[in-house]
Amino acid sequence: MAVAARKIPDPLTADPEPAKCPTCHGSGEVSRTVRVGRKRRTVGQQTGLCLACLGSGEAPTD
Repeated sequence: MAVAARKIPDPLTADPEPAKCPTCHGSGEVSRTVRVGRKRRTVGQQTGLCLACLGSGEAPTD
C-alpha cells in the first residue's frame, strides 16, 4: 500500500496579494468632511464607499 506524497505549495509560485487601492488605501471606505450652517462650520466626517475600487480595496484595473 503506497502513500501519495503531499504537495506543498511553493511560496514563490503562489498568487501575490493584489495591490491596494490608492484612493482608500485598501479599506474600501473614504471619509468626507460634513459642514453645516450658513458659515459652513465643520461638524464631523462621514464615511462612504470608495468609488475607485467599489469597496473591494483592490487597485482598479483599466
